Amino acid sequence: MLVDTHCHLDAAEFAADRAAVAQAALAQGVGLIVVPAVHRRNFADVEALSRQFPHCAHALGIHPMYVDDAVPEDLVNLRDRLPVSGAVAVGEIGLDFFVEGHDRVRQEFFFSEQLKLAKALNLPVILHVRRSVDIILKHLRAHRVSGGIAHAFNGSEQQAQELIRLGFKLGFGGAMTYERALNIRKLAKILPIEAIVLETDAPDIPPQWLGRNGRNSPDQLLRIAQILAEIRGLELSQVAEITTNNALEALPGLGQLYTLAKVLH
Repeated sequence: MLVDTHCHLDAAEFAADRAAVAQAALAQGVGLIVVPAVHRRNFADVEALSRQFPHCAHALGIHPMYVDDAVPEDLVNLRDRLPVSGAVAVGEIGLDFFVEGHDRVRQEFFFSEQLKLAKALNLPVILHVRRSVDIILKHLRAHRVSGGIAHAFNGSEQQAQELIRLGFKLGFGGAMTYERALNIRKLAKILPIEAIVLETDAPDIPPQWLGRNGRNSPDQLLRIAQILAEIRGLELSQVAEITTNNALEALPGLGQLYTLAKVLH
């Protein structure tokens, strides 16, 4: 079984065939899919998906690219909603200093406040860390949450090791399939395999065989896992077992769904 630890199945790109996409993932051995929210507006959508599809779980959080139109009341809503929603993590949260024109101070405020919520509720977090790992680490040291996943990691080995030390797994997906992605492929090869989880970030970050403008989907995780197996010199079955165990460790709330998925398979 494989676990897609980051898939935006609620995205508009899947409006026409969402159920077929979810079923295709199951057919390719993707037994669990984690769907993170990005804004208060889609909290209900990701919750509904986890009810509609038994192999889906959800996380709730405010993405750094959406904080410009978020308000403090959204944090109150998140605080009240998390304990009753069945969310397996607070996410997708973090910082993005790649895209210009966004308020860094506002990003850091919402990130810090959501880390406080995660710590208070003893929930892991799903991190967005684009061009911002050092500042992310500063906040994680200030708010010692119970770990989680650094999604789509593309930092340095030193930054990776510090995230691992703080209890985080690192997400690898479609970007790893490009031969020119030298840093990502190097990290995928040398980091402890126990620190790696798989993801698609569908419909974004399509793997090489779909082209950079293709629609990614969770069924592509099988081929992504095969690339990781080739990079590590492991069998696909080993990668599936290890990365699934890593996902369960990073997101303990997946445990019940995993047990159900094993029964169904």
